[in-house]
Parts: sequence; structure tokens; C-alpha cells
Amino acid sequence: MDGTLVDTEPRWMAAEAALMADFGLEWTAADHAELIGMPLLAVGQVLRRLGAERDPEDIVARLVASVAASLADDVPWQPGVPELLAELRAAGVPCAMVTMSYRELAEAVAGDAPEGTFAVLVPGEEVTHGKPHPEAYLRAAELLGVDIADCVALEDSPPGVASAYASGARTIGVQNIVPVEPRPGLSRVDSVKRVGMAEIMQVAAGRTIDLVDAAVG
Repeated sequence: MDGTLVDTEPRWMAAEAALMADFGLEWTAADHAELIGMPLLAVGQVLRRLGAERDPEDIVARLVASVAASLADDVPWQPGVPELLAELRAAGVPCAMVTMSYRELAEAVAGDAPEGTFAVLVPGEEVTHGKPHPEAYLRAAELLGVDIADCVALEDSPPGVASAYASGARTIGVQNIVPVEPRPGLSRVDSVKRVGMAEIMQVAAGRTIDLVDAAVG
């Protein structure tokens, strides 16, 4: 969800920076980049270790409340995402949202999409092992009633790409904030705008695509 479907990473960074500022600590874009794709409780543990003198659960609750408030104002869809979701919906392809964000945030994003866009939500607090473990993607396939090998996953963070890839899903890494490193069988794009049904079908058939500008990353 975060970074791949919606451009919420700046909102998470702002929430982290505000929290760290309460303890007299500076927070940078580089600091935030290290946390992208991690389970929220792990993020809370990192922030506590770096000087945020609160329980990790309290840290997470504050971050979630901040981002939830921003989503109540508007949902910042990434370029190309509404169009791709519309194509998938029109083609009758069932979609799952697999995120380490909590259900409150996943429902806020899903609720901003046309009805029927997401058949399944798998939020971070409803799995035992967060990304990069494959559990969340395997759970999504189970809830959809499909074989994970018949799924195509889009991810933008290193933990997310690793999770989808390890699950056995055909994986497309979207290079947004951090580079997507090449690996066998992994497709890469530099924007969801470059993914349509033709590309989804190509990847689903086991053919990889690589549409990352050499100058990017």
C-alpha cells in the first residue's frame, strides 16, 4: 500500500519527524528510508532505540493516528494506480491489498477506491510474521482462493519485494524511493504508469519485464 499504491511515505516521515522532535532528535529522509516496508511494531522498536522514550506500541499508535488523520483529508494515489486498478476490475481480476500498515489505514485507502476494487485486505497486525517474511502474501492468496504461483504482486520496498518474491508470486518491483535490486525472475518498473493489463499478463505467464531507467537508482 504505502509507496506502491499511495504516496504516503512523506506522511509517515512527517509523523516520525514530529515524534522524534518531541525528544529533541533530528529525523531525516535517509533515516525514514531505512524503515520503509518494515512492520509497524518494528518501526516503533527502532524509534525507541534511537531515543523516542515511549513504548513501541505507543509510538505506533501515534504514527498511525497522524497518517490516518491525513488520509481523512485525501488519499494520495500514486500516478498510474487508479488506471491499473480500473483495468484489473474491468477484467474481473480479484485484488488483495497486502500491507504492513494497520487495518484502519488499509480500509481508509480501500474505501477511497471504487467498490469492488479490493476483494481482500491483509494488514500488518493480522499476520504473525511481517515482511520480508512471505506469510502476508501467502495469506492473501489463501483468502482469494488462488494458488500463489498464479498471483502477480507489485511492491516498492526491499522488505516488500522480498516478501512477495519469497512467497512464490510473480513479482514486480516498483522503484520509487529506494532502488529495486535485480534478481532472477523479478520484474522491475520505475512507475506503476508503465504497468497495464498487457504487462500483468506477461508477468503472470512467467516472462519478466525490466522498465527501469538506467539513470534511476
